[in-house]
Amino acid sequence: MTGQPNARLCDLFGLAGWSKGELARLVNRQAAAMGHPQLATDTSRVRRWIDMGEIPRDPVPRVLAALFTERLGRVVTIEDLGFVRHGRAGKRRDVRQTDNPDELPWAPERTATVLTEFTGMDLMLNRRGLVGAGAALTAGSAIASSLHDWLRTDPRKTDTPGHGLSDPLHADPAGHDRYEAAPIGWQEIDELETSVEVFRAWDAARGGGLQRKAVVGQLNEVGGMLAYRHSEPIQRRLWGVAANLAVLAGWMSHDVGLEPTAQKYFIIAAHAAREGGDLPRAGEALSRAARQMVHLGRPDEALDLMQLAKSGSGEQVLPRTQAMLHTIEAWAQAAMGRGQAMRRTLGEAEDLFVSDRGDVPLPSWMQTFKNEDLYGMQALAYRTLAEHEPAAAKQAQYYAQKAMELRVDHRKRSLIFDHLSMASACFIADDPEQADRYARLALSAMGANSSQRTWDRLREMYRLTARYADYAKIKDLRERIEVALPKDQARKLGPRSV
Repeated sequence: MTGQPNARLCDLFGLAGWSKGELARLVNRQAAAMGHPQLATDTSRVRRWIDMGEIPRDPVPRVLAALFTERLGRVVTIEDLGFVRHGRAGKRRDVRQTDNPDELPWAPERTATVLTEFTGMDLMLNRRGLVGAGAALTAGSAIASSLHDWLRTDPRKTDTPGHGLSDPLHADPAGHDRYEAAPIGWQEIDELETSVEVFRAWDAARGGGLQRKAVVGQLNEVGGMLAYRHSEPIQRRLWGVAANLAVLAGWMSHDVGLEPTAQKYFIIAAHAAREGGDLPRAGEALSRAARQMVHLGRPDEALDLMQLAKSGSGEQVLPRTQAMLHTIEAWAQAAMGRGQAMRRTLGEAEDLFVSDRGDVPLPSWMQTFKNEDLYGMQALAYRTLAEHEPAAAKQAQYYAQKAMELRVDHRKRSLIFDHLSMASACFIADDPEQADRYARLALSAMGANSSQRTWDRLREMYRLTARYADYAKIKDLRERIEVALPKDQARKLGPRSV
């Protein structure tokens, strides 16, 4: 007990709108439903949690997390409630006095627990039909500052003794209430890695909405498997599966507008990748969080994350991976109107891309970054810069055309983005005829895609049509967009359009 109010629990308690007596009764009822009928909480106990900073014993934190998750319609974890677990050497930090609310980085023994807990809460939101939004994003600068030194260290040299055990199989107590821990072998690992490829292909073709729950469920299962300490080779591959699934869960969550949830998954992915000794994958996971920040209009936060992603990817990072990281940094620079810096960064990306001799096999998560993806990101960066420098629209058109000519696989969402980049660049370049053509191609493909990000980009392009609203074709295009947009997106167009 700290003797000080638990500010985080107090804030959530205020949002929930319960009285202390109501919360006590709900805790007892929920605990019984979770298999703990002996729990007896009263109003005075709740008061001590909130006003005196008392940290209740298990299972109360998990019971409270479930109650607040259901009440608020977004994932609420034990850390969100201000109940800080023991970290390295038993030290405890007061997260209420820091800009690092997730207490990053997590101690190694906590990563699997956080992963399992968070995915379990996320799945509960799905089952109850709740909307997992409403939390605040952690600032990119806070994440970068917290993870700066941690990402540069070798977990095998700095983490707790016994981590990555290769001796007799061992199960962590943290996983027992959630999963019946049991050993797995190479065949199960192969099957898990195959499932990642299936999910990744589906996401690229159809967007993240339709398979997000399946990915989160698979990640939850892997979290339980990680509670069992296998031999080091299997354990490292299992951490790799966890990192890949967490990136997918984050990307799919971002794709459907669950932004705080997406950010949490990207951070989980970075931790999992580092646990498996794959620093390039950890850097790529953080670069996803940076892309998310640019999309949300926070490019300065994205640049903080990109500095961490690039410098923390380790010495084994391949040139093509470095090229991909540079394109994201360039997009953030373009969003801030830094044309000279953007062009320099894109030039470095091109040099890195062509310098990859292909003598080292690409990891599975980089095999989709091909020539067309480099061109697509260049088109997006120049299209974004064109908002500040209209002359950049011509370059955006050039790279968008090159990207579209090479799109021969089934990644339809990427082609939609290329069409929207081209349409927007054409509008800025005063070519409404071409803009109309590519806008309609994008619009016709979006009905079969569950990506909210494509609608966000379409809405950005729609804004550029206002200048040509008196043209018959463009007037018809605007009307078609207004009808096609989901209701929440259509409201953002303004009362005149809707």
